[in-house]
Amino acid sequence: MTAIIFDLDDTLYDQLQPFQQAYQEQFNFPDVSIEKLYVLSRKYSDEVFHLTENGNLTIKKMHRYRIKKAFAYFGYEITDVQADKFQKSYLNNQQKIQLLPDMKDALDYCSANGVNLGMITNGPEEHQKKKITQLNLEKWIPRQQIFISSVVGFAKPDPRIFHLVEERLHLNKQETYYIGDSFQNDMVGAHAAGWKTIWSNHRQHKQPRDSSIPEFILTKENSLLELCKKII
Repeated sequence: MTAIIFDLDDTLYDQLQPFQQAYQEQFNFPDVSIEKLYVLSRKYSDEVFHLTENGNLTIKKMHRYRIKKAFAYFGYEITDVQADKFQKSYLNNQQKIQLLPDMKDALDYCSANGVNLGMITNGPEEHQKKKITQLNLEKWIPRQQIFISSVVGFAKPDPRIFHLVEERLHLNKQETYYIGDSFQNDMVGAHAAGWKTIWSNHRQHKQPRDSSIPEFILTKENSLLELCKKII
């Protein structure tokens, strides 16, 4: 049976949208590209995420670190208080997130055609669950097929989280596809586990040279729904 396992953040919904809304509520710096600020914030978040998983860095300090370092790239220094206010606005705006239309169409199609659907997401349990609830994802993905790094004890790109999901869901590697937006966390991790990879590259990141992955790349010009019709 074909299985498609999804990443959550910036794959199933546009994570830039609540970030942009939070920025507009809290800051008004000239010459700051909000999309670049967002990309940098995610980069710096990924750099230290493993420290939050092993208890060496609190989530609050990680949130401060990523946004302060992102602003420093543009030459602006913000305080911890400003970083905290931004994070509060960001969380509030995440309560308004919606599924990307193409993802909803793909989920509907896969569900109607018997595809085994699941999710692997990095992050704190309660935080990720709130977004899952807001997006109503259990309409398509059963709760027991949603795996959150802080719950299972491994985080992407560690192949062990993919192996755990493979075992729990009785997946066949040759028929299992993983879709995500992060090349390092999603594509490298899933490939190391022997899964097929679909890179949701709507941010138009550069693909590493001489890389044999991913098998498929989604951009703003092509849709997951059309790809699903070909691989299922």
